[in-house]
Amino acid sequence: MTASSRTTAVLGFGRFGRALSELLLDAGGRVRAFDPRVEIPASMRADSLRSLVQGATEVVLAVPVGSIGEAARSLRPHLDPGHLVLDVASVKHGPVRELAETLGRDVPWVATHPLFGPTSIALGERPLVAVVCPNPLHPGAASRARSFFTALGCEVVEEDADGHDRAMASTHALAFFVAKGLIDIRAGEDASFVPPSFRAMERMIGAVRSDASHLFATIQKDNPFAAEARARLLGALEAIDRDLTSVTGEGSPPAERISMAPLTERAPDLRETRELIDDLDRELVQLLGRRAQFSRRAGRAKANLGRGVVDSGREEQVIAARRRWAEEEGLDADGVAEIFRSVLRFSRAVQKEPQSR
Repeated sequence: MTASSRTTAVLGFGRFGRALSELLLDAGGRVRAFDPRVEIPASMRADSLRSLVQGATEVVLAVPVGSIGEAARSLRPHLDPGHLVLDVASVKHGPVRELAETLGRDVPWVATHPLFGPTSIALGERPLVAVVCPNPLHPGAASRARSFFTALGCEVVEEDADGHDRAMASTHALAFFVAKGLIDIRAGEDASFVPPSFRAMERMIGAVRSDASHLFATIQKDNPFAAEARARLLGALEAIDRDLTSVTGEGSPPAERISMAPLTERAPDLRETRELIDDLDRELVQLLGRRAQFSRRAGRAKANLGRGVVDSGREEQVIAARRRWAEEEGLDADGVAEIFRSVLRFSRAVQKEPQSR
């Protein structure tokens, strides 16, 4: 089923519910949303839970983890075997238990986790990735969920709930844990300059800050494997600290005790220049994909305003700005301008594609 042939019900219109609804609309789908706590555009707003799910193919529970059971119970009288219920929580242990108890074998359901958020969607980051946890009570549910996310342009990974939560504990939860510590000690805030190694940490801090505040507690307390992952990290850090302080005077700890893990063939200094260029070009193509997303958004805005695709004045401003940036970087301004003229031609072609809405 394509996005344009489905109607999706979204329960919860917070930051993620709103962003997912926009993504669904961008893909040509129809959306109905319900959330008595926030304002919803009239074109999507459902006036009751019954009207929310009527005629919907998927029902997305875009609510906090602690509210999934209550949400499923409130919807249960209005659901039938034709619906597919998906949660989108960042942990799967609790949601799977709640959905199994409430919907069981009567209504198809599947636990999922879109590995993207409102910021990722707004920035046009690609690829978007979603995890789907197969459900033995409804063997076909995972395939339907895969189709749902694929229609949104997502790459889909299948993993059971325990495997998902273990992976998130050693990645997502640890990233938030480290970022929270750096935030609390105000790392880098008063520095007039920072090295490239810290820039990556700044990006991590920024990503954590952009997520909803309740998410930190959720991924730490509701993931049954998060405490173990934190303990391993703290143990490793304490061991490193002991090694660094174990030698008194002017001596140093033995190199083998504080060395980093051996470099692999993926380390930058072991790769050929061509491989590095290939990696860089792949990033450039991904950035073009993000630019195409913005171009489609601009095309819709122009269409709504009754404007044509070509805006010669704006394009000349763009080229002039890119020439200045090139000169600041010590690059050939004419060459960079020619590259961006090609990019603008590419963007115009994207804007001329049939609009999904």
